[in-house]
Amino acid sequence: MIHSVIIARYGELGLKSPRVRGRFERKLSSNIKASFNCEIDINQARIFIFPENFDEALDKLHKIFGIVSFSPAVSTYSNFEDIERTLSEYTDKLIEEGLITSEIPFAIRCRRVGTHDFSSQEAAAFGGSVVVRKLGCPVDLTNPKLEIFLEIRENETYIFHEKIKGPGGLPLGTQGKLISLISSGIDSPVATYLMMKRGCEIIALHFDNDPFTKEKGEEKFRKIIEQLKIYSSGVSFTTRTVSYGKYLEKCKDDAPEKMTCVLCKSGMYKIAGMLATDMGALGVVDGSSVGQVASQTLPNILATREDVKVPILSPLIGLDKVEIEKIAKEIGTYDISKEYDGGCSAVPRYPETKADIDRVRQAKEDMNQEEELAKVFKSIFNNVGQ
Repeated sequence: MIHSVIIARYGELGLKSPRVRGRFERKLSSNIKASFNCEIDINQARIFIFPENFDEALDKLHKIFGIVSFSPAVSTYSNFEDIERTLSEYTDKLIEEGLITSEIPFAIRCRRVGTHDFSSQEAAAFGGSVVVRKLGCPVDLTNPKLEIFLEIRENETYIFHEKIKGPGGLPLGTQGKLISLISSGIDSPVATYLMMKRGCEIIALHFDNDPFTKEKGEEKFRKIIEQLKIYSSGVSFTTRTVSYGKYLEKCKDDAPEKMTCVLCKSGMYKIAGMLATDMGALGVVDGSSVGQVASQTLPNILATREDVKVPILSPLIGLDKVEIEKIAKEIGTYDISKEYDGGCSAVPRYPETKADIDRVRQAKEDMNQEEELAKVFKSIFNNVGQ
């Protein structure tokens, strides 16, 4: 099939005020153009995309947030003579590709915008007659095997048969920055993806726990970042790494061993909060899911976040592992995260699961947490090539 245009649709953008919608449309257009070479015209809640390379465009539109669905289409003039000629040629192509035969029930779906001397129902009936004359196939408006769409505008009509699902959400870069705590596990990349889907620019923060983790963990982190960057067209995806091993040693040496994970997570949140202030981010995102691991029981969530000065967003908080893994597989991070990296040897045999805030505060004081974290913050560096 030779197409002339791709029609992309957005969802909740249409509910915004005209001023906000216009700003979001411009950002979405910019993100599309950053992904592949094309010309764009936005008109009445439709994005008309004219790409240099259709195959490239159809592949990359799957990964641009804000797009609910898209359709490769052909165009013609909005009169019955031209619609008949173009629809007849389009049907020939569908026959060549085996998508319609004389036995396949079909339906014409018509959407009309503007002023015409015919109604949408009349246009749909006319289009159906064109296909029936050519093939004699049955019309089934209730449960068709194939739907052919006529999108009729003032002067142009677009014909297509596919509505390809996009990722939805809001255009990336419309909702401010977040610091995302990304490990080499399954959960945090999914949490990051979901906040990108809500339009947030990401600064990925990774904690290098050497000597308690192996080099394989750093390699997985780099692979995960490269996979997530596929979805960041038009917006920078910044990374920062923290040398965290000495802080973990301090936790193990100067605090009760069972509190290691609580103090580790507390320190991560505080460092992320400091970085957010430093880089103009509006919050922190992590992959917490209630009760999934020791540091994610409700008492521990409270104890680790109680003195962080920026909002902490946990989009996975009510999801179970199966639901999280399903998203990870869909976005391409699951297989990377499942690679064995040796884990973290700092985790105690019996970690704290019901942290008492007063005891946690005392442990922080005993280990001079604020002073130790100030040293850690100085170790933050930008990942070359990320």
